[in-house]
Amino acid sequence: MDPASQDINLNSPNKGLGTEHADSLSDVPVEGAEGAVGNSANPLPPGLTAEEAEELRVELTKVEEEINTLRQVLSAKERHATELKRKLGLSPLNELKQNLTKSWQDVQTSNAYKKTQETLSQAGQKTSAALSTVGTAISRKLGDMRNSATFKSFEDRVGTLKHKVVGPRGNGEAVGSPTDTTPTHENPPF
Repeated sequence: MDPASQDINLNSPNKGLGTEHADSLSDVPVEGAEGAVGNSANPLPPGLTAEEAEELRVELTKVEEEINTLRQVLSAKERHATELKRKLGLSPLNELKQNLTKSWQDVQTSNAYKKTQETLSQAGQKTSAALSTVGTAISRKLGDMRNSATFKSFEDRVGTLKHKVVGPRGNGEAVGSPTDTTPTHENPPF
């Protein structure tokens, strides 16, 4: 076979064959790694010759070998990177902390975060002012209620009742009442 007449296109189904012999060998089965081409277990797709199928199988084998080689190289590079990180004192936990810190800083510098923070700050100030106003109003109402005649009357009655139940020495002190009456033996507290 003349080397000048060989098909040197690596993607050609006729690579390595002279162009005058390419058609004559199309009906001959070719043995491959998986067995005979065109057997009933692995029929050829329509429009594909036995040579083309064999070339595709060879190419597939080469690509799979390259993939395995690349996986091995990647695995070795990952081990090397892990070793370098270990020597530098970088652990997966430290990397996670750094990533979270950077992400949090990115969030804090975002416009959405700044606007939300400003809105919440204003809402907090308004809420604080409203609660302060409500607290002042409640204090004022309780003071008004304590100075009312109804409350004074109620306070006097409770004081009298306490005086009758506990006596003049309630908590170790003399308890004075508005009427300042002291119980006698004739008038027992019960």
